[in-house]
Order: sequence, then C-alpha cells, then structure tokens
Amino acid sequence: MSIHIDPTATVEEGAFLGEGTRIYHYSHVRKGARLGKNCIVGGHVYIDSDVVVGDNCKIQSGARLYHGLTVEDGVFIGPGAQFANDLNPRAINPDGSIKGADDWVVSPTLVKYGASIGMGANILCGVTIGKWAMVGMGAVVVKDVPMKGLVVGNPAQLVGYVNEQGFKARHVPRRKL
Repeated sequence: MSIHIDPTATVEEGAFLGEGTRIYHYSHVRKGARLGKNCIVGGHVYIDSDVVVGDNCKIQSGARLYHGLTVEDGVFIGPGAQFANDLNPRAINPDGSIKGADDWVVSPTLVKYGASIGMGANILCGVTIGKWAMVGMGAVVVKDVPMKGLVVGNPAQLVGYVNEQGFKARHVPRRKL
C-alpha cells in the first residue's frame, strides 16, 4: 500500500507519512509532523510542525492541528475541529516587537487511543482527551475528558459515557484516563 498525496496538497520536506496514508486536496503538512500508517487527511487540513498522529486516524476537512498536539492511534477528528497551543497568545511583546518562536510556551495536548472529536470542536491546549472519549459537535473543551467520557457544550461538560462503538454506556468506567 502506498502513500497518496493530492497534487494540490503541500507536504513539506521533513514531514513523515506512514505507509498507506492519504492526504487530500489543499491540505498542508509541515516539516517535523509525523503521521502514522493508514491515516486519512481530508481537504483543507493544517497539520503544524512536530504534531504527532498515530496509525489509523481520520482527520476530516478543515481541521487544524497545531504544534504541541499528540494524537494516539485510531482517533477521529471531525470537520473544522481545532486545537489551540498557546495559553497566552499575543502577536507582540510588551516592547512592541513581533513575538518569535522563543517568546511563547507550547502547552502539550494529548488525544488518547480511539477518541472522537466532533465537528467544529475547539480544544484548549494542555488538556488530555481520554481513551475512547467522545467530544460533541461544537464543544469547547477547557479541561481533561475522562476515558469514555462524553462531553458537550461551551464550556464542555461531562454528560455521560460511551462505549468503544460510540454509543452511550450504561455503566461508568472504573479506570481513570
């Protein structure tokens, strides 16, 4: 199985794509990004430098994955979902000079195995989305989501739990993240 990169996509030299990964129209994968095997990256997706994406992930059109993000295997990222990476964003320093790479601190974000991020969700940096968790469409996640947790709203609130197939579960899992 080979790698497919649409002719309109930009994959910078120094990006790593695993066998069987497919990159579709007008997407941009920066140098230093690492995508595992058999990933699907829809159109108009941005994957920043040093983002790590595991095997068998599906990243839908218009998603934005910024530096500091790690995505484990089997994760679904819905259309237009985006991940922040700076808790104190500014364009300039107090003296008016333009901020450079050394003028800010990346807050790492982790999306664990099998989790799903809904369409248009916004994920604050520094959080962990637990294994098999589900983030609802348009949710604004500002704190950790537990394993198999189902969160919705702004700010996202835990409203239940889901099983590995994504259906609402009857019992609360006993393990933490």
